[in-house]
Amino acid sequence: MRRISRLSRLAVLGSATVVLLTGCLGSSGDGSGDQDSNRNADAKKVELTIGSNSVKGGKSSAGATFTEDVLIPKFVEAQKAKGVDVTVKFQGDGSDDEVYKQKLALSLSNKAGPDLFSLDGIWVGEFAQAGYIKPLTDTVGDAAKVNDWDGWKQIPESVQQLGSFDGKRYGVPGGTDGRVLFFNKKLFQRAGLPADWQPKSWDEIISAAQALKKVPGVTPVQINAGTAMGEATAMQGVLPLLVGTGATINSDGKWLGNTPQLRQVLDFYKTIYGSGLGDPVLQREAKGRDKSFAEFAANKIGILLESDYFWRSVVEPKEGVAKMADRDTAVGYALIPAGKPGAGVKGQDFVSMSGGGATAINPNTKFPQQAWELLQFMNSAEMVKASLNGAAKITQRTDVNTEVLAGDPMLNFVATKVLPITQFRPGLAEYPKISAALQQATADVVGGKSADAAAKSYQAAVEAAAGKDKVTSS
Repeated sequence: MRRISRLSRLAVLGSATVVLLTGCLGSSGDGSGDQDSNRNADAKKVELTIGSNSVKGGKSSAGATFTEDVLIPKFVEAQKAKGVDVTVKFQGDGSDDEVYKQKLALSLSNKAGPDLFSLDGIWVGEFAQAGYIKPLTDTVGDAAKVNDWDGWKQIPESVQQLGSFDGKRYGVPGGTDGRVLFFNKKLFQRAGLPADWQPKSWDEIISAAQALKKVPGVTPVQINAGTAMGEATAMQGVLPLLVGTGATINSDGKWLGNTPQLRQVLDFYKTIYGSGLGDPVLQREAKGRDKSFAEFAANKIGILLESDYFWRSVVEPKEGVAKMADRDTAVGYALIPAGKPGAGVKGQDFVSMSGGGATAINPNTKFPQQAWELLQFMNSAEMVKASLNGAAKITQRTDVNTEVLAGDPMLNFVATKVLPITQFRPGLAEYPKISAALQQATADVVGGKSADAAAKSYQAAVEAAAGKDKVTSS
């Protein structure tokens, strides 16, 4: 298969890396995965390893610190109370995400690697198709034991997509996010627009932008486009709009090509950037997204499609990269509407996109039952809350969100209103090339091409990436 062969080619990492991965990554590299799922179920001395692309004092330091200093000691203590002597080692990395992915894939292909490991949600399908991970019910060997875990009731079904593929659970999702329309209330007031704005269609977004255009020195709306924005164009632009047409980028095993839904999205971009409602120059600049943040904070952009990251890390009054001292009163937020009411995926009036990762169990672990216990423990309400260390962030668990987000209306809005309706990117090997084709299509439109011409070029790029038989068009 195409996807399996891509991961197989990761052997190019070199012999030194192979030695590292098979000799040092975890306690599972003896082929024990060929045994039954109850192997060592009654063991009183257990060794487990957790792998993550994080490291103390470096990449995602807070996550590594929590795992080593809080999670592992707590789990060891809990197991000791049950009469089990458990040793858990943390194997942090800190590489570029793609390098970490390659290392992890290579170790798993050699039946090695950590007993539990984190992976990006968009890798799940690729790893599943390659056979590197298996459904939890297969690895644990007891569907009832897996499916009856009480934690699933606290994780919205939409969020469970992060760790799922083809309708099966391969892991437990971690924290996530959601995309909304942010708007500047001060500019809205000057334009005669309501402070509680909630558009119900794309036409209403355009109408608000046209009103904002009358305010001097203001760019009415910013929706990421072009190749310079990279994946932000897909996640904060094309994909949220696309699900607002009722389509997803991959459905029934086929990628979306030149369809009416895609052209509808490109037409929307054309309306914004072809009529002066958005700044086309920003879409071509290497730091265009950062500049859009600064302009929003300086009251020069009226509407911005972004994730909750924008609220908690960009315009955050004290530590943000584009601080807004009056954020809590000056910044509004609204759900992203479907093109028209009821036209979104699943007949939704409002839509969103989310990202995040999951933790999976190595199918070759010596201790599948104990690994499942650790996976449940690390995703318990107590541990998820402890991992936040007092910060207000959106977690995978509704009960934790209810408690920790009570003092932050915006993040609570995402947790309660956005997560139940959100969608996720497909975890398939071709996705990065499909995303690049989407980015180029928007760049073409912003650069002056018609939506039809951009859609035809996009179709050709997707067919080249996935094969003509894997692409829909109409």
